[in-house]
Amino acid sequence: MPDWASILQKQGEASYVIPRSHREDMRVPGKVYASGALFDLLVADEACAQVVNVAALPGIVGWSLAMPDIHFGYGFPIGGVAAMDVDEGVISPGGVGFDINCGVRMLRTDLERGAVLERAGALGARLFSTIPCGVGSTGGIRLGAKDMERVLTRGAAWAAAQGFGDQADLEHSEQNGCLETHDTEGVSARARERGRNQLGTLGSGNHFIEVQFVDAVYDARAAAAFGLEHGLVTVMIHSGSRGLGAQVCQDSLRDMKDAVARYGIRLPDRQLACAPVTSPEGRRYYGAMAAAANYAWANRQCMAHLVRRAFEEVFGLGAARLGLRQVYDVAHNIAKIERHAVDGRERALCVHRKGATRAFPAGHPEAPEAYRDAGQPVLAPGDMGRCSFVLTGGPRVMQETWGSICHGAGRVQSRTAAKAAHTSRQVIEKLRARGVEIHARGKKTIVEEAPEAYKDVSLVVETCEKAGIARKVARLRPMIVIKG
Repeated sequence: MPDWASILQKQGEASYVIPRSHREDMRVPGKVYASGALFDLLVADEACAQVVNVAALPGIVGWSLAMPDIHFGYGFPIGGVAAMDVDEGVISPGGVGFDINCGVRMLRTDLERGAVLERAGALGARLFSTIPCGVGSTGGIRLGAKDMERVLTRGAAWAAAQGFGDQADLEHSEQNGCLETHDTEGVSARARERGRNQLGTLGSGNHFIEVQFVDAVYDARAAAAFGLEHGLVTVMIHSGSRGLGAQVCQDSLRDMKDAVARYGIRLPDRQLACAPVTSPEGRRYYGAMAAAANYAWANRQCMAHLVRRAFEEVFGLGAARLGLRQVYDVAHNIAKIERHAVDGRERALCVHRKGATRAFPAGHPEAPEAYRDAGQPVLAPGDMGRCSFVLTGGPRVMQETWGSICHGAGRVQSRTAAKAAHTSRQVIEKLRARGVEIHARGKKTIVEEAPEAYKDVSLVVETCEKAGIARKVARLRPMIVIKG
């Protein structure tokens, strides 16, 4: 492994550059955000090599970027951001990942922490029984062929039209919960079959539903705009496109491998299989990826409805009386066509965000109107024992990172290492000592998701803030965790 500690060149307080001279095929430099203890983790990981590989892709603009929650992934590092020129660049499934539009939705309530603590057992049990979770979990929503097509093209709007939420939810979602696509032909019959019974389900792994409370407010103005106050209870829902999205990625990778040969693309890693953005293969993947993203938004929309129903049943009041409103919904794994300033000129770019979050700041036209003065909320979950954050984009986010910041804590232990280091009993006891109640389908997930398996999200967020790409709004502490 290269000596990354000597290769990385410090730039400013919280970022490091991998110069183009490091490898002759690099088209742009690499830039990684890190500081303090995160730098030590960075140089011990092979993810920097993936930053270099991404820098060699055709049509990449500016930098090959990685957020401070970076860790090794498939093709791109998790935490990677890359913008490709639409006319000259490529689109890569490895730059989005298998769980297309894995993301987070956050609800806020008028309930205070004490009121929820009194009924934490009942609420946790109700949430666990209401939202299907675990590997291959299926739910009560069955999609026929016509409804599946509507989900793929309309996203969260389809779910809202069926009574799973309302228009306000859509207005407080990235892209209003729908990435426009007129081409769903790339979503295979197998992908549709895998997604037919999984709408409204959590899944497994790092997916979760978490009941939290606001324990610190850093930006009172933005917090007020988002409806957050010290001591109030919130809910985060973390899930994605389930088996449908994974199948879309698998199918597209086969397609892309043929495209690499067809277009004579030289790759440093075959996991970066790609095609020109405007090619038939590139357009087909983008259409299928957008459709899977819409499935994910519909999935979280349905789960949010189930969360509201669980709260209503436990507290005996309607969602409106409980103040259960959506703060925002953000994608963590997605590629989108966006317009950004490059060398003083606006250009259309295909921005890949894999384990990274869009963070358009105050005044940006794509921030929801209600949040225009504060900026789009960014939801950055930590591990299930420490804390999570609500952020906004910082003053340098548009010029440095294409309006992108971290997506959470980022793993520091593999699942295998976590299983070797912890037992489920140890994890449960530690969580109880911190006042956290956990419900999970199996002991394996509890061990794999031990808090120690993740970086400290506080360090990740502080690094983004030091770099000027993020601003802290509020910190949230976990109370109840639901895992697959």
